[in-house]
Amino acid sequence: MATGDVLWRPPADVLDSTRIGDFVRWLGKRWEGQSPDYNTLWQWSVDDLPGFWASVWDYFGVVTHAPYTQVVSGGMPGARWFDGARLNYAENMLRMPGVADDTAMVLGYPQTREPVELTAAELRDQVARARAGLRRLGVVEGDRVAAYLPNVPETVVLMLATASLGAIFSSCAPEFGVRSVCDRWTQIAPKVLVAVDGYRYGPKPISRLGEVAEIRAALPSLEHVVSLPYLGDGVPDALPWGELLSEPGPLEFAPVPFDHPLYVLYSSGTTGLPKPITHGHGGVLLEHLKALALQMDLGPGDRFFWFTTTGWMMWNYLVSGLAVGSAIVLFDGDPAKPDLGALWRLAEESGMTYFGTSAPYLLACRKAGVVPSSEADLSAVRGVGSTGAPLPPEGFRWVYEYVAADVLLMSFSGGTDLCTGFVGGAPMLPVYEGEIAGRCLGAKVEAYSAEAKPVIGELGELVITEPMPSMPVGFWGDDSGERYREAYFDVFPGVWRHGDWITITERGTCVITGRSDATLNRGGVRLGTAEFYSVVEGFDEVMDSLVVHLEDSDGGAGELLLFVALAEGLDLDDELRRRIAGTLRSNLSPRHVPDETHQVKAVPRTLSGKKLEVPVKKILTGAPAETAAAKGALVNPESLSAFEALAESRAR
Repeated sequence: MATGDVLWRPPADVLDSTRIGDFVRWLGKRWEGQSPDYNTLWQWSVDDLPGFWASVWDYFGVVTHAPYTQVVSGGMPGARWFDGARLNYAENMLRMPGVADDTAMVLGYPQTREPVELTAAELRDQVARARAGLRRLGVVEGDRVAAYLPNVPETVVLMLATASLGAIFSSCAPEFGVRSVCDRWTQIAPKVLVAVDGYRYGPKPISRLGEVAEIRAALPSLEHVVSLPYLGDGVPDALPWGELLSEPGPLEFAPVPFDHPLYVLYSSGTTGLPKPITHGHGGVLLEHLKALALQMDLGPGDRFFWFTTTGWMMWNYLVSGLAVGSAIVLFDGDPAKPDLGALWRLAEESGMTYFGTSAPYLLACRKAGVVPSSEADLSAVRGVGSTGAPLPPEGFRWVYEYVAADVLLMSFSGGTDLCTGFVGGAPMLPVYEGEIAGRCLGAKVEAYSAEAKPVIGELGELVITEPMPSMPVGFWGDDSGERYREAYFDVFPGVWRHGDWITITERGTCVITGRSDATLNRGGVRLGTAEFYSVVEGFDEVMDSLVVHLEDSDGGAGELLLFVALAEGLDLDDELRRRIAGTLRSNLSPRHVPDETHQVKAVPRTLSGKKLEVPVKKILTGAPAETAAAKGALVNPESLSAFEALAESRAR
């Protein structure tokens, strides 16, 4: 099957059976009785920003306390959205449209304790109680509340209670190390910390009491610590979670401006101090309403899952499922315990209708020979989402062969910077093997040539040429906006440069081929890392891989170095090296053949699963590991030692 084959087509009744179809009908006279195709709808959404975003506002009936006077004004950076509006993200979440009070809306499945389920009424009650508890601790509008918590219902409750007050939420997953946490939270000076005492990852109990003590000592701004007993009896000298929620209170919501800070997310922090990316109430709300309902077709009756931790923006995205009336399914633990079929069995147990995960997880299941349709009854699952890395063609084929032939697979890409995906899928779009189905509504994504011209059918820099409501309101503490401008607008003034290579095809599909700062530039030809990994990791022996290009100071071809982590018990030999080189040569090009191939125990990855090409490149060119990468931001910091050793041997 050649790349680009259609694996799924929209059903004939797509406009009658989906939320985006209902939206098109609701738009009515704009199309003079004609139903637009998706690309026509997308073009209107980026050409008429005020018209499109006002229609999203009206269609979803955003709850407000004061009307807006203007949809959008100004350009990038610094566009202003919905001036005059007063609203609250939490109020719009807890409305949960189309949902009865006794409907289960938050379903938590941890490996540390028994499952927890909250109905709509119970969720509202717990948020009201947590809100009252935070007020007793003196939390007011603008204060920061920090959560060292896993992906459990209590974290959702805390975030919504914080938002209801107009206070600002920030979370780190408990697997984050002390330095990574403090690098983030010393920037925002939280007043309250809510933390667990530990967690269980598969069968292994992991205490975090020592880490919590160090974090407390490093944050002089803290006035209160709240303990969520999770692994044991809780954090010493802290207010128990039960006491925080001990008294009922009114479910009220501070009416705040559209751009009032909601939460602070962070860049990975692997190569420097993490950027404190501040998102606003209105931008997140409006973007997530559009994305979850119109792109992903979620609504009342759905059970929405994404495999994530609280340290990744996909957790924030998942929580917003409540705004469209979808229940959210939370998992905390090791997805490979007792085996890689565990999450698929959870899909059956929880009644999941949407299964979201990462491309590396899908590829790991494929490599391990997992057959999800045999593991569990997946008849309720109608959507599968993949993000975190490009999903190669074989990943698409595996989903349609081994998960379900009629499921809508949506590979999408975006980032913490916008807390959403800006290229992805929609029920109106077919799924082409190895390609992202299209550009998301309201997101004017283009591929730029080196001359800053949009190109079609050619590799270019991924840019966004018109503002989006969920672009950050700024970086915390960056009062001048200089750090924010440098992050996204230093290459193309007035245009958001995201840092990925993208090809936009004639039919509107997209292919992302890796980070532009990790480009393999051989003989003047740019090579994306994604297609490289697709070939190398196709070998049964190869469990993971990483490739870097070391440039020559004199302008020569430089060196292409490949690192492979092999299946347990295997050693890299000349025969495997030859097979890898031959396959890269025939499937890609002679330029893709590495100069050296080395075996490593593991490829370094961030806590959200991203490979660390740039830090590894820095280590191999002489930078100390402690300056090239913040080890606390890695899932496997010990993996850097192999690259340090290689750098030392090459320097001799």
